[in-house]
Amino acid sequence: MSNEPDPPVGDSTRTDPPPTSGARRALTLFLNSPFAGMSPWILMALLAGPGRFEEAAATAFALSLLLVIGGHKRGSSVKLLEVFDVTYFGSMALIALFASDGVINWLERWGGEMTNIALVAFAFGSIVIRQPFTLQYARESTEKEFWDSPLFIHINYVITWAWVGGFGVAAISGAFGDLVLDDPNNFWTGWIIQIGGTIFAIAFTEFYPDYATYRAAVREGWATDEKPESIMHLFGWVPIYVLAIGISGLVTDSLGTVAGVVLIVAGVVAINVFKRMTAAMDARLEATAGRPTQS
Repeated sequence: MSNEPDPPVGDSTRTDPPPTSGARRALTLFLNSPFAGMSPWILMALLAGPGRFEEAAATAFALSLLLVIGGHKRGSSVKLLEVFDVTYFGSMALIALFASDGVINWLERWGGEMTNIALVAFAFGSIVIRQPFTLQYARESTEKEFWDSPLFIHINYVITWAWVGGFGVAAISGAFGDLVLDDPNNFWTGWIIQIGGTIFAIAFTEFYPDYATYRAAVREGWATDEKPESIMHLFGWVPIYVLAIGISGLVTDSLGTVAGVVLIVAGVVAINVFKRMTAAMDARLEATAGRPTQS
């Protein structure tokens, strides 16, 4: 037996949850992911519109409270993002109750940019205070012995930076649509680019822990059960998103028929090409790693 200490493991080291039904397990996974804290912001974006700011803010605030209460009842800790959700949407709901029509009209026009900037400030602020907001979510699914691991902490700093980038892309895109195009609901700047930034951050959150853990194990010579995965896995959502853009563009008349069909065809073709390229690169990585084949 080696006398070397066990290597610190990233948040890919997850505790096994107790047996539950599929629905309950899905709910637990949702509540223990940053996507739960993001859901009130997504709901606000979907509901907001001319004459609907009050309802959108109140609904997002209610969902924020529900997530905090639901997580607490299931034994989860209250997260920084959840507190920020309640504070922000509670403030918006109060403003909506007492503000004049002029203020409400201004919020309906610039509310999207306010939320984007608020999210950038929150994510960046959590890094500044040395409490990257993804850390609390990662601890929910990681054994406590690894919480102070330098690798675990590093992984969450990197993931939080990815969210800063995703939020930043959304903020810049929204500002361009508002200030330059004078069209806050522009198909590309108001929706596609902003959603794309968020999806990238979600994909990075899922991809990076195992990727970073494996690379650290190889670099330091640790034993690991992690399977090498190529960077292609990080972008596996892109072809599907291209397909979705084509379909949504045709359904909403935001794209011409030719452009929509081209995107749909490109998405379908890219899905198959991506699968083959990803499998080939994974096989090459595994061969390079010299992993023994199992008989």
